[in-house]
Amino acid sequence: MATGGLKDRLDGLVNSMLREGVLDEQFTQLQMLQDSSNPGFVAEVITLFCEDSERILAELGKSLDQAVTDFRRVDAYVHQLKGSSSSVGAQHVKLACIQFRHFCEENDKDGCIRALHVVRNEYYNLRSKFEIMVQLEQRIQAYDSKQQK
Repeated sequence: MATGGLKDRLDGLVNSMLREGVLDEQFTQLQMLQDSSNPGFVAEVITLFCEDSERILAELGKSLDQAVTDFRRVDAYVHQLKGSSSSVGAQHVKLACIQFRHFCEENDKDGCIRALHVVRNEYYNLRSKFEIMVQLEQRIQAYDSKQQK
């Protein structure tokens, strides 16, 4: 498939995610920072976001599995995930984190557990789409670098 077709698929995926509200305009701003001097910028940011999110989700799971829940600690992790989600434009994850934080403020363990399931679902949905996006980006870069030789 020529680079134009790959770029069309990538644009279609991003536009679909924007229409669905999975991503917001912050992601568009992120894309604008990518240029020929740093063609893998978006893929790198997505990869770092996913690695960090996986770590945070694991910590949240461990914290909520404890007999006594440290709600300030849980809230700190949720706040961190909300911030990184916001910085990459992951709107559904960010909104789920906002709801999660309300349960933390109320010291509602059952609410926090339910909210963690929602955040995980939103994150895994996003991650699967981000994985496709990164694969398309890599294929476009490989094709472009082959064309320059």
